[in-house]
Amino acid sequence: MTDEQKNPKGAGKSSFDLINSDILKDVLPVKSGSVVLDLACGKGIYSMFLSEIIGDTGLVYAVDLWQEGLQLLDKEIEDKNINNILPMLNDATAEIEIDDYSVDVCLMATVLHDFEEMNKSGAVLEQMKTILKPGGHLAVIEFKKIDGPPGPPKKIRLSEDETEKMVAGYGFRTVRTEDIGEYNYLMLFKETDSNG
Repeated sequence: MTDEQKNPKGAGKSSFDLINSDILKDVLPVKSGSVVLDLACGKGIYSMFLSEIIGDTGLVYAVDLWQEGLQLLDKEIEDKNINNILPMLNDATAEIEIDDYSVDVCLMATVLHDFEEMNKSGAVLEQMKTILKPGGHLAVIEFKKIDGPPGPPKKIRLSEDETEKMVAGYGFRTVRTEDIGEYNYLMLFKETDSNG
């Protein structure tokens, strides 16, 4: 097994420390009792953040293909006695084992560019249409198309226009775009045929 197979692209890195989490909390339509999918969650830093917002009646599906990251998250869940995060070893580019139409918000934090580079973004976005509840939201955090570091090389970054065009191609419309730090932006989408 190669390193590429063992550790998915971008494994171990998190953009959480680069973003303004107060803005993220304000913009994300996540509240007590929400069901959230943290897609390609890594070590689950965003999952831990979401866990505090959704409370005991909510649930975070923390999905990744990086086993070591999920083990680190498992340990943190155990240490802090958290009961609203469900770590799942799943390939987001294949089939995610979550019930159809059961998720309020899917968060893809600085991973869409990786899926796009692998020519798998379509497969992932197509799944979101059936995982999200009617009226649910897709939240995409990406690196601004500027030279790094931090973040991936500029050539694989997605501008806001590129992200919007890509996601719109799978039946989503942009609800809001927000600057959430020096290096990152957040785009919030809804399915085009949903109300609101």
